[in-house]
Amino acid sequence: MRLFNSLTRAVEPVEPVEPGHVKIYACGPTVYRYAHLGNLRTFMLGDLIRRALELEGLAVTLVMNITDVGHMVDESSPEAIDKMQLAAEDEGLTPTELAEKYTRAFLEDSAALGIRPADRYPKATEHIGDMIRLIERLIERGHAYVVDTGSVYFDVQSFPGYGRLSGNTLDALRSGHRDLEVDPRKRHPADFALWKAAGPGRLMVWDSPWGPGFPGWHIECSAMSMRYLGDRFDIHTGGTDLRFPHHEDEIAQSEGAVGHQVVRIWVHGGHLRLAGHKIAKSAGNVVRVPELAQRGLDPLAFRWLAFQTRYRSEMDFTWEAIEAADHRVRQLRRRMAEWAPGAAPTSEAARAFDERFRARIADDLDLPGAVVLVNELVSSTDVPPAERYGLLASWDHVLGLDLEREATSGWRPSDRMRELVAERDRARAARDYATADRIRDELESMGLEVMDGPSGTTIRPRI
Repeated sequence: MRLFNSLTRAVEPVEPVEPGHVKIYACGPTVYRYAHLGNLRTFMLGDLIRRALELEGLAVTLVMNITDVGHMVDESSPEAIDKMQLAAEDEGLTPTELAEKYTRAFLEDSAALGIRPADRYPKATEHIGDMIRLIERLIERGHAYVVDTGSVYFDVQSFPGYGRLSGNTLDALRSGHRDLEVDPRKRHPADFALWKAAGPGRLMVWDSPWGPGFPGWHIECSAMSMRYLGDRFDIHTGGTDLRFPHHEDEIAQSEGAVGHQVVRIWVHGGHLRLAGHKIAKSAGNVVRVPELAQRGLDPLAFRWLAFQTRYRSEMDFTWEAIEAADHRVRQLRRRMAEWAPGAAPTSEAARAFDERFRARIADDLDLPGAVVLVNELVSSTDVPPAERYGLLASWDHVLGLDLEREATSGWRPSDRMRELVAERDRARAARDYATADRIRDELESMGLEVMDGPSGTTIRPRI
């Protein structure tokens, strides 16, 4: 398995710190609102990497945080309001109730898109003690300082590697930069908050050695990733928008605290756009998972659509495209139902297909290439139908499209139906169209829909 490392700007092999066991940390949702398809495309990334590594026989531990405190509406303002508190006040809920509501919705939407549960979902509010201890360590090591209000800042000038991930330099990060908090007590404009003193009216407040307050957004991921994966782990995922400041700051905190590299490979997913426009609540173009089902579409069709674009590239979503993806996923399931299930890929042609698929997946998750192979296999005459079934069932461990749904739901063509299909294909090949039409009529009399395609006759129950 090889992945593009955002830190080195190169595709690198995944060589786990612990042989045979890959540890992944995925930046999860801030649970103050519903996740949209753009968010979920990013959250799908960690699970896809896990599935691909499991295909190679590796054990994988995946941790995804739940941010339920500390994420500001405007990170550049010292008086910024926590998104959790603002949303809770708008909905008349406590912050805990709000977090539970949107965490539940996130998990439901994830499941609908075939994203398997992470091994752990640590919540920021349950790890305040870990964050405080990490901040104390940074102060002891000379990487952080306390200002007179009771806030604590990370000193970016104390960390020589700051800017490696994003490409930002300290000279470029001057006061007024849109991603930097403005505070005259900071030593450098790029210094970022590890702990914030609580202002009046704040609901989410904890005691600390520096007075009552709450953690900065970035510190939570350093604390929780190292709590559950150790101070050396393999892969960290997130959206490309998190490279700066979130992941840049996370690197500084984690490495500043332990004195060595913590994450080996940083993997970032590209943005999702809706018909060429940035997805934003303010633009009114947010699409959620339930809307797919309301339109009669299988949410798993979004996976097939997403697979047609490389994960680190920007992807465009249109309703025409998702409808076409839905149609194709249903077609694949019907083909699986028509083939005899369970045969292992033993023929030379089948083994060659399997090797090509695994090579595509191992090559930085080349899912567009995998899609091409799936389509090629379905119409292949070199691989027996039973082996095609076996291959797709195996590949579906990565694809997650539930391709065996119809094959295992109860309906399967009878031996007589299969005989008639084979006989009709022979008649068509011999240009005996009268016989082909007679067999079509017989199949239709059995309540079947008969379709002609490049690979021959296909049948399914008439709806």
